[in-house]
Amino acid sequence: MPQPSAPILIIGSYVSPYVRKVLACLAIKGLDYTIDPITPFFGNDEFTRLSPLRRIPVLVQGELALSDSSVICAWLDEAYPDQPPLLPQGSAADRARTRWLEEFADSRMGEVFIWDLFYQKVVHPAVWREPGDAERIAHAIDTAIPAVLDYLEAELPDDGFLFGAIGLADIALATFFPNARFAGYEVDAQRWPKTAAFVERCLAHLVFAALAPFEQAQIAVSPQQRRDALLAAGAPLSETSYGLKTPRKGVMTL
Repeated sequence: MPQPSAPILIIGSYVSPYVRKVLACLAIKGLDYTIDPITPFFGNDEFTRLSPLRRIPVLVQGELALSDSSVICAWLDEAYPDQPPLLPQGSAADRARTRWLEEFADSRMGEVFIWDLFYQKVVHPAVWREPGDAERIAHAIDTAIPAVLDYLEAELPDDGFLFGAIGLADIALATFFPNARFAGYEVDAQRWPKTAAFVERCLAHLVFAALAPFEQAQIAVSPQQRRDALLAAGAPLSETSYGLKTPRKGVMTL
């Protein structure tokens, strides 16, 4: 069994919304980590052993290896109960709503913000040296993302966070918006004022703001230059990596 005092390693890119989500939750818990900032495209065979679906993030602590951001965040709350909680402590209904919003974010927001927009506009050209799917991008911007924002506009608070202090629900939703910005998409504050303001509040919070310099350092360079750029920016990198020098195709998730 892992020891709570054992070092935590996160495998996954700072620019992944799912990695960003876990790192923000680690910040709430006050837990240190080191990071191997690879994307699944560059994962080696040992990465596949740790994450059979080739998903990031992966959390490694001693002999424990967990993949899937929601599994990791749930484990953090159970493994570190004396640290600030990620789920609201009030009612069972609030905790259930948190889990639903996390699922909505992981599935629907991940599909439209990441696979339909960010992957097509940013990742696909950078990794595979090919243009993304223009029709898929247009559908995301014109139809799919507005539908998501219409839903959020009805669910989000006028001010503050969803359940008091910032927590898992806020983080799970907000984590996709830096990727939208990297792909050139901004929330229209006139059409979705509550959502735009909520996103700004979340991303200004230290749990996200502290990660922004590492994201900017990473997004500005090629995957091969990533570690050097992140080291220069002060990121807590692991000494070794599960990454390859060249990408390979397969079953993988950002």
